[in-house]
Amino acid sequence: MAVQAYKASKKYETFSYLPAMTADQVQRQIAYSIGQGWNPAVEHTEKGTAATSNFWYMWKLPLFGEQSVDAVLAEIESCHREFPDHLIRFVAYDNYSQSQGMAFVVYR
Repeated sequence: MAVQAYKASKKYETFSYLPAMTADQVQRQIAYSIGQGWNPAVEHTEKGTAATSNFWYMWKLPLFGEQSVDAVLAEIESCHREFPDHLIRFVAYDNYSQSQGMAFVVYR
């Protein structure tokens, strides 16, 4: 049996291989990140070839110490209103490992 290439729309991160997340699932992922003590952030980039590069624009500074899922969702929505044609992603930074603990595209 031959290995086949995945022929779907462009993929940007691990979760994009799954069906799109519902609003509740996005909330739960953000709540999990906050529960881990990770610092939430919002990033955006133009659709197209730039989206697969390593550079995304940061929307404001990371929300250091933010404990409210609603506050994070409000920032995601603000970014989406400001840049409706951009990809918007949620990122959670892990202070301990000094890396991203989680990142996923919220608006494609």
